[in-house]
Amino acid sequence: MNKIKAAIIGLGRIASILEEDTLREKPCTHAGAIAANEDCVLAAGFDIDEERRELFSKKWNVPVFNNAAEMLTACKPQILVIATHPDSHYEYCSLAAKMNVPVVICEKPLADTIGKAKKIAKLSSNGKPVIITNHERRYSEDYIRAKAILEEGKLGQIAAVRAALYMGKTARLIDQFWHDGTHLADAIMFLTSGALKHRRSWGTKLTSRGGTAWLEGKIRKLSAEVTEVRKNSIPFIFEIGAGRDHLVFEIEFSCEKGRLRIGNGVFEVLESVPSPYAEKFRSLHNTGEIFTGPTGYFANMVKDAVACVKDPNRQPVSAAADGLKVIKYLNSVKKWRPIKARHSRADK
Repeated sequence: MNKIKAAIIGLGRIASILEEDTLREKPCTHAGAIAANEDCVLAAGFDIDEERRELFSKKWNVPVFNNAAEMLTACKPQILVIATHPDSHYEYCSLAAKMNVPVVICEKPLADTIGKAKKIAKLSSNGKPVIITNHERRYSEDYIRAKAILEEGKLGQIAAVRAALYMGKTARLIDQFWHDGTHLADAIMFLTSGALKHRRSWGTKLTSRGGTAWLEGKIRKLSAEVTEVRKNSIPFIFEIGAGRDHLVFEIEFSCEKGRLRIGNGVFEVLESVPSPYAEKFRSLHNTGEIFTGPTGYFANMVKDAVACVKDPNRQPVSAAADGLKVIKYLNSVKKWRPIKARHSRADK
């Protein structure tokens, strides 16, 4: 069987350069994941930046182009990765549809505006092309395990959710919310099978480069089997902070019979047991379950894309519709504005 050809638009960090990071789990880029997949072959790359094209061609030994349409005409990929800034995602998704590319992997966030995100989701709803949003936690084995634990019911119903995001000492909170909060919001929706609804916010303004902001809302569970109002709506707090010299990306699920905490380098499960400190009380006890990896987050995403090529009727694990739900949440937070690209490169 001939290998599935894949091409990449935008040859920056997430496309290729992060593969040089010695501490990251490999593969950690689109090019790395494609090259590691036995069903795929990396066929070409496009970027408007000459230096990025030269670096990519040298590392992966593939042809590069300075025109996206020319690359698609010459290469005819079955998988197209769009790894550019979000303001160009709709343009390239439309080009892929016009050029009959079967499967597109689109970087997060799905688009820079809710209008464009809806257009991308509409393209995908027609099945031409199938569009995968790269919300990588949906493909990460630790998050898949966490979802299974929550659904097994041993910890009982989820009572509340707290998320924390610190991604830069002087980074604007809105930038963190836009660039990394997309992953955090989608992970919450994935783990709860729900949709985030913003209610109110307080604390530091999101345009600030210091302090802490809190976003309060509810998670509306989407399961048709859940009918009780109490169980159909879960309160959550989304904390975004600057002024820290460390990174934090984590979610804590407070449940009826325990607690689960997951994030970057974090995997903790606690269960309710009779308290060793006071009679007739119960305390939380660490079950000792850990996750040591690998998570397979990029590799599993490419496997999903390959499966979608082989079965055009397959629903991807992280669909364009899922990406749209995140954009709707971001858009619902008052004073939210899309972050504009700081340069003209076609890569992230």
